[in-house]
Amino acid sequence: MSVWKPVDCHAHTTCSDGSLEMSELVARVSARGVRPGVADHVSRDVAYSVKSIEAARKYVEELESHPVARGAEFCWHDSLWRELPDELLGRLTHRIGSLHGIVLPGGGALHLWSRTLPGGLSSARYMDCHIENIERIAAEMPVDILAHPTLVALPLRDRPAEELWTEAHEERTVHALAAAGIAFELSNRYPPHERLVQRAHAAGLRFSLGSDGHTPEEVGVLDAPLALARAVGVDDVALFDPWRDARRR
Repeated sequence: MSVWKPVDCHAHTTCSDGSLEMSELVARVSARGVRPGVADHVSRDVAYSVKSIEAARKYVEELESHPVARGAEFCWHDSLWRELPDELLGRLTHRIGSLHGIVLPGGGALHLWSRTLPGGLSSARYMDCHIENIERIAAEMPVDILAHPTLVALPLRDRPAEELWTEAHEERTVHALAAAGIAFELSNRYPPHERLVQRAHAAGLRFSLGSDGHTPEEVGVLDAPLALARAVGVDDVALFDPWRDARRR
């Protein structure tokens, strides 16, 4: 009988902005008792990312030459994910959607690493926009996982999550992901608050584990996400497994 091992569904290599070659990532993650997965950035908006259809094809070919879960991380606010052919996307084991920028009412976008909020955009209104964008991701984006669901704009990251996120925000997020069958990432880099995780578990959402690692010290590190899953009552074997659970191929 095989021993269960967690899967790092979200880690980065030199194919985008990581510091490890793919073979190095495989060795480092495997040494930690974790099954390796790669989900490099496929977006024109991220530095050192996969930025074209042809580059995406070469990236998938590279994935296929290594014993990894073959993923890709797509930026919601960037259009490249809409342009990739189904044939190419079907060669991935899983697809990850990320909210690295939100589309604002009336047009325009706010990148989540902007140091200031646009004039007139209060934290409460920002959160309303943030949740509206999550709902649009769930309705429009053909992904299996929502990465770091609680990552918000830089000026708000020092706010306690339980204060920034109202229960109504949490309910809307959970409902959108549940309706779309999208897994909720328990991120080691941007950990979600437990109240939201408990709500997601009560609604029957599946959880994925992701280091969001970019360096040798980060990839495959899943202790905190795994402990959080267990704390809310998620069985190890119920965690998202790209080879078993991805639906959009």
